Amino acid sequence: MLQSKYFRTCLAIIAFLTILYLGSKVVFLIAPLVAIFNLLLVPMMLSGFMYYLLRPLVNFLESKKLNRMLSILLIYVVFIGLFVLFWVLVWPTLREQIQNFIDNTPYLVQGIQEQFNKLQSDPYFSRFFKGDADLSARISGYLSDTITWVTNSMSNLISVVSSIVVVIATLPIILYYMLKDGHKLSPILLSLVPRKYRKEGQDMLQDIDSALSGFIVTRVLLNVVLGAMLYVGFLIIGLPYSLMLAIISIPLNFIPYVGSLLAAVPVVIVGFIESPTMAIWSVVVIIIAQQIQDNVLSPIIYGKSLDVHPLTTVVLVLVGGDFYGIIGVLIALPVYMILKIIFLRIYEIIIAERVEEVTVDKEEQL
Repeated sequence: MLQSKYFRTCLAIIAFLTILYLGSKVVFLIAPLVAIFNLLLVPMMLSGFMYYLLRPLVNFLESKKLNRMLSILLIYVVFIGLFVLFWVLVWPTLREQIQNFIDNTPYLVQGIQEQFNKLQSDPYFSRFFKGDADLSARISGYLSDTITWVTNSMSNLISVVSSIVVVIATLPIILYYMLKDGHKLSPILLSLVPRKYRKEGQDMLQDIDSALSGFIVTRVLLNVVLGAMLYVGFLIIGLPYSLMLAIISIPLNFIPYVGSLLAAVPVVIVGFIESPTMAIWSVVVIIIAQQIQDNVLSPIIYGKSLDVHPLTTVVLVLVGGDFYGIIGVLIALPVYMILKIIFLRIYEIIIAERVEEVTVDKEEQL
């Protein structure tokens, strides 16, 4: 009976379910670890993000015979200088636009309803609204709910961050040691792998490192350039809150596929409040910038596309958002890429061993 594959599979399932049941009875032991994980998730995520951005620069400076620690400190000094420039040159305008937007938030729905009323009174557009006199009121209600949802989402994001003080205090320290000792992590992980599989383990770690580095660096370059193009376009058409909307679009566009749509929503709403024509021109600017990004910049910067199906990406974004909100949406695709590489490597090892066993059996039979 013990030799039966079916019986062994049933025992494995029973053992797994037993472990899950016993684990559910000691959740109180895991709760403190989960709380610590939630507290450190954001600074660790941001540190890893910055690590892949700055590592090529640190390696370049080190190749120029500059001490690695001094290279990191030099980059920190440059970042402090860039932050000072941002605070002096960009922040006053951005702060003014944010303050004006907050002050005018109660009048957003009212402005949208007024624009719909104007459209309904227009002879050309009135035929589209014929037989639905309450359309503007219903759309205004939907937009009011949307604004409430966005406000609640921002509140949830702030609660996920937990404390900006924790992030500011821990991010530079974690990032410093990542940049300084990050190259030591691979040998430590490989020491945990049996000697028989260390070559495969090394290849797997290199694949993961290359995938994350390519994904993060290219995403940052593309989204920063996209944000700059949007800002210039918004200035040309005279869109209100142009700097604020362009900056908001940069992090939103990190969300694959769905992010570009989410980034366009506030732009179109602000444009429509100004005038329907402004909303149309806003859409034109977004489409032109997206086309330049997708058809001109992406092939140059990416070199090769990510091997992830669009439907898979959408499912990952939905699942990540359901599990961990905004943070889950942002890390869903990188986590999937890591797990996919690990699974494929393990699968290749299993297949190779099976082929080797079959070959040995045939040789013995001969």
